[in-house]
Amino acid sequence: AVYLRGEPSKGADDQGFTAQNKKTTLRPVDATDHILGNPKADLVVIEYSDTECPFCKRFQGTMQQIMSDYGKDGKVAWVYRQMPLQQLHSKAPKEAEATECVAELGGNDKFWAYVDSIYETTNSNDSLDPAQLPILAAKIGIDAKAFDTCLSSGKYAQKIKASIAEGTLAAGTQATPFSVIVDKKGNTYPIEGAYPYATLKPIIDGLLKGN
Repeated sequence: AVYLRGEPSKGADDQGFTAQNKKTTLRPVDATDHILGNPKADLVVIEYSDTECPFCKRFQGTMQQIMSDYGKDGKVAWVYRQMPLQQLHSKAPKEAEATECVAELGGNDKFWAYVDSIYETTNSNDSLDPAQLPILAAKIGIDAKAFDTCLSSGKYAQKIKASIAEGTLAAGTQATPFSVIVDKKGNTYPIEGAYPYATLKPIIDGLLKGN
């Protein structure tokens, strides 16, 4: 694997990464994942993210632009995996559970709409009022009562914990966002930090040429 290290505290520019070999322990994409785009795309970006992380919020915009450019024709797909870091953002695990409840109640498209809505609403670092979670769900057409029942049950808490452990193992540390680009040959290219579009685009272009 090639390891592309960015600077999460400030993002990276087109010279802001170095490449080095790094073995990555990564669970293959399966039916339990939240996927935007064609699962058989030339490249799949697997992101471990925390909805209260300001750098994840920044990277969300980067990936939205990448998918706008490359998602429609099946060149890139995006997998969102949960990695809320409770020691930094105490509200993030419940927000992650909320996104899973929306996925259960509304399906994949509603999941992505809800994640976008959370990032658009929060100012990061535990600034989102938990009372907003059902409101945001209702705005995208999720039944509020069913949502509240799901979220209060805590039924997805263990899934979130497992995803955090998985992400920590893949990254070798607890830091978000942490993403891995996987090509059709199964090669993995981990990237650490909130890469801006101007940095990620040439990496995507280069990998597509070699695919």
